[in-house]
Amino acid sequence: MKAWLQRLRRAMTLPQGDLLRDATYRRLWTSILISSLGGQVTMLALPLTAAVMLHATPTQMGLLTAMEIIPFVLFSLPAGVWLDRVRKLPVYVIGETAIALILVTVPLAMWFDMLSMTWLYVVGFVIGTIYTTAGSAAQIVLTQVVARERLVEAHAKNALASSGAEVAGPGVAGVLIKVVGAPVALLVDAALLLLSAFILRGIHIQEAPVSTKEAHFWRDLKAGVRFVRGQRLLVTLAMTVGGWQLFHQAAMVVQILFATRILGLTAQSVGLSYVALGAGTVLSSVVGHRVSKRIGPGPSLTLGLGTCGAGWLVLSIAPANAWGVAAFALMLFLFGFGAVLIFINFLSLRQAVTPAPLLGRMTSTMRWLILIPAGPGALIGGWLGEHVGLRAALVFAGVGALLLSLVAARHPVISGVRELPKPEDLDEHLGAEGMPGLSPDLLTSK
Repeated sequence: MKAWLQRLRRAMTLPQGDLLRDATYRRLWTSILISSLGGQVTMLALPLTAAVMLHATPTQMGLLTAMEIIPFVLFSLPAGVWLDRVRKLPVYVIGETAIALILVTVPLAMWFDMLSMTWLYVVGFVIGTIYTTAGSAAQIVLTQVVARERLVEAHAKNALASSGAEVAGPGVAGVLIKVVGAPVALLVDAALLLLSAFILRGIHIQEAPVSTKEAHFWRDLKAGVRFVRGQRLLVTLAMTVGGWQLFHQAAMVVQILFATRILGLTAQSVGLSYVALGAGTVLSSVVGHRVSKRIGPGPSLTLGLGTCGAGWLVLSIAPANAWGVAAFALMLFLFGFGAVLIFINFLSLRQAVTPAPLLGRMTSTMRWLILIPAGPGALIGGWLGEHVGLRAALVFAGVGALLLSLVAARHPVISGVRELPKPEDLDEHLGAEGMPGLSPDLLTSK
């Protein structure tokens, strides 16, 4: 018994040099875990409120998704310029708090008999607007906490935190939705987001202040866009992941409708099925770093594209019986595995190649580029689901993602990336005129 306890203790002890031994990163990781757990509630409760309570059509579901995406297209570029002039952590904290407050309005609207699809559109638009800045700030905060050569490892651990939430969260969300209803369940996410913001406030980051005396909005915005445009890797990544977003959104707007209307699943059953999503993300989070080291970040990203496409295609041909329910769970598992592979490598590559003073503009520019196709993807999925059939939208997503993975696998810029690149020299790409208020030493910092 004593020997067994010793083995258990050794197994639970973090190895020397593990990122979670760092108190600052551990606090950030804990915040991600908590907010991700709440996010699982919203991921189910918001579309279920629309689909079940408000009887939304596929087109309305597409519009709801599009309303969450439009702010990224409208505000990402100016948000990036602003982020490069301010401290990122406070933006992250305020964003978590603001989303909590907007979620509270959904059950309030229900209690006052004012809940409608129009109000859900407003909520989606506001959440998207907040994520436009706070989400970019969160990605940059990670680079301030973790050394660049360990970004793939950090993103994998962050994905593991999200994955743990995705295993437990859907089941809990399903029970909550059944007991109190989808709108009221959003209060749980609001409470967890407030707790996450409280934890983030305890993080201490040394961030060099940036002078805004010589700041010029349009010049600074164009400098960030010019940097991204000048990086063949960033442009190729934006086109690849942007294409994936188009197919992802087309599938996402119909998958809840498919589960409830074709497979006949209840809200609680949908929640339990989403445990498979968590299982896929856990597996990918555990092995993703090793896969990336073994075959390279580029091929690893390509593998994720194909895995997602296979899942959507499997669901498109699923029968409306127990096998169909199994196919729905398998789709979620494959999507979870593939999406983590895509994003731990995509985020790491784009952050590794970008100098610190440009991280805000690069992040916002890249998010803008990859989400431009997302809105049309959601509308295409909704239109196909309503006018051709829910299966047609899934076929479109599955075939499109598989073809995209084949193209990416043959593209030398993606397939040739076998390790993280070094940050580019700012002087070479922008010149000092593109970086007002920064000293020459900071301009060339790695």
